[in-house]
Amino acid sequence: MTKYLYIVNHFIPFPTSEYGGVWNVIAENNEECFDLITKQYDSFYEQYYGTLRENILKSRAYALAERPESCVVEEFTT
Repeated sequence: MTKYLYIVNHFIPFPTSEYGGVWNVIAENNEECFDLITKQYDSFYEQYYGTLRENILKSRAYALAERPESCVVEEFTT
């Protein structure tokens, strides 16, 4: 099973965040990527989930040579 490294840019307007951020996520597909990000934040960004799905579709995704565990690798939010 191929897994991908997703680099997802996501804007969240002020006052929740000044800019949003970037999530680096290892996942099998777009849905798992979405689930991993939203699971980490519960309902905090719930009102922005619609645009998060769009941003995942627009994100860069790179196939990985190994079979790493699915997870959020790193995040940067403001």
